[in-house]
Order: sequence, then structure tokens, then C-alpha cells
Amino acid sequence: MEHSQTNLTKRYLLPLLLLVAPCFLSVVQAQPRFVPDTDIKKVGEVEFNVAKRFSLGFTNKGDKPLLVKKAKASCGCIDVATPKSPIAPGARGEITLTFDAKLLGSFYKEVEVTTNASTDPSYIALQGTVVSEVHDYSGEFPIDLGNVRLMSNTVEFDDVSRGDHPTAELRILNSDRTAFRPELMHLPPYLAAEYLPEDIPAGKTGTIRLTLDSEKLSALGLNQTSIYLSRYMGDKIGETNEILVSAILLPSFANLSETELQNAPELTLSESSVEMGAFEGKKSLNHTILLTNTGGSDLNIQAVQVFNRAISVKLSDSTIRPGKTTKLKLSVSKRYLEGSKGRMRAMLITNAPNQAKQYINVEVKSEE
Repeated sequence: MEHSQTNLTKRYLLPLLLLVAPCFLSVVQAQPRFVPDTDIKKVGEVEFNVAKRFSLGFTNKGDKPLLVKKAKASCGCIDVATPKSPIAPGARGEITLTFDAKLLGSFYKEVEVTTNASTDPSYIALQGTVVSEVHDYSGEFPIDLGNVRLMSNTVEFDDVSRGDHPTAELRILNSDRTAFRPELMHLPPYLAAEYLPEDIPAGKTGTIRLTLDSEKLSALGLNQTSIYLSRYMGDKIGETNEILVSAILLPSFANLSETELQNAPELTLSESSVEMGAFEGKKSLNHTILLTNTGGSDLNIQAVQVFNRAISVKLSDSTIRPGKTTKLKLSVSKRYLEGSKGRMRAMLITNAPNQAKQYINVEVKSEE
């Protein structure tokens, strides 16, 4: 009798366990995961009383979108800016810090990051030394234009809404022996520049503050242009003094009703980071990504744009019905890759409130 009861228990218990186990696994796996590039970002020398910007990179290594809810620095001398849009699985994001050092000496500042990946916050530290004068600028200002050096030759205004007036800064080192007066050429109507100071003394640093007028942007999504830094009287425009400026204007969902939000479209990608491999004699590399609408109404791909001229895209269908899938073909041209500026990524602008902007990161292996 005991033997038959044991067999009966096994007979019904085993199928039940098989049904419960997959559900348990899906609950454990289906969540975002916040993974910073480093726990301690070492920034070296920072000049006293001069605001400096740093980026803390991170990756969502989970399988659900990651939302940075809040980031707070341990010091009031640091302003923190976080991504407004969710970070897709496999995609990268950045937290921007602006550090205005008011005390000389070594520092160790922590940033507490709260996300939807865990109830416990994550911590990233900023470590360096505040000095009265920075002596070695080669690492901080890698872009050499001859008589001046730049910290970066790209400027990005991310997640701009119509009516916003965000600012971004270009940091300049005057490496010449005489004072330098910076001036930007070919500024578009939606950009205004302020020079601080107007004349940068020899061996000192300065800032060009750019202000974006979002009302003058012509289109949703990526608005990209080139501006040029005049290094001397009569300087001409060219690749060496080119600065690439991009602004991403997002659609507004303020007028959607509660019902429309509940039945909104939702974009799901087969992958958001693509490793294209090496060219190995090929002129171009190709890869296809699947776009699926997992929401309750039509998904409209309003724009598909690229940040680098070496990348081209082809979308099979710009409107995706609920439950349906379409293809996005990515191509990278070897001819245009060398010397091109801008990040290796594509971007989708959609009518999905939770995925108004979706990046697709592209990597190409360097050839030996």
C-alpha cells in the first residue's frame, strides 16, 4: 500500500514541479541588471574652481529595460544628470557629473544610483586630486589642433523636448605662448555660443558654452551639424577643426489619455548591440535585426537615423501591427569608416511612450 501511494505521489508531483520550475526561472531572469564600467573612476588632477564634466558609463546586462530612477552625489559640489529614457537590455548608458572643486587636495566622492534593477542602491566613486594648476593636459585634452587642444570634438544634446534650452560645454586648452580668442564658425540658427573667458591666457584653459534652442530644431530625432573652431585670423573650415554637434528631439506624449497609454505600442528588439566582425577583404558588413511590436496598438517607426556616416540602415516596414515583426538591415562601409566622426550606433524614434528613443550600438573588429 505504501509503495502504491509513493508512486501516486511521484506521478502527480513531478508534472507539477515541471510546470512550476519554468515559471520560477522566468521570474528570476526577467529583470534589468545595472553594471557600471568601474566602481571607482580615477580622474587624476582637477583644476581648482573650474567646473569639469565626467561620464560614468554603465551597461544593462539584464533582459528587461533598465530605468535609472535617481542618482545623488555625496557632495553638493557635484551636479548629476541621469538618462531620461529606459536603457534596453544589452545597451549602454551614461550618468553625467559636473564637478566644481572648491577645496584643494585629494578627494573621494560617491554617487548613489537607484534603479529598477534592485531595491538596494549601487555606488560609484570619483577619485582624484584638486590642484591650483594642472601641469599635464595631454590626457585631458587629447584633440590637438596645433595652437589649441580640445577635450572633445563632439557635442551631444540627448533627450531634448520641444521648448527646452539645454547647455553643453567645450573645454579648450590654449597651448600657445600668446593669448587665444576662440570663435566658432558655421553655427546653425538653433545654437548660440558664449566664450568664457573671451581671451584665454597662454597655457590656461577656457570654455565655450553652447545653448540649444529646441524650438528651432527642424525634425524629430537626430539633428546633426558640423561647426568649426577658428584657431587664428583667417582660419578655414576643415576636418581638423571640425566639431560634430548632435541634438535628439523626442516626441511628446503629454496629450495621450490613460486608455491610450495602457494600449500603447511597445518595441522589442532581437538585439540592441551588434558585433559585425572584421571586414577581411569585404567592402561592407551587414546584419539584420528583428523589430517586434509587443504592445496593444500600431507601432510607428518615425525615424531611423545614424550617428556615423559609415553606417547605413534599411527598414522593411515603418508601421508594425501588434504582435507583428519587421526587419531592420544594418550595413557598415569600410570606405567611410576610417576618419569618420560620431558614435557607431543607429537610433529609432517611435510612437511608443516607453521607447521614444531606442539605440542600436554597432561594433566592428579592427583588422590586424
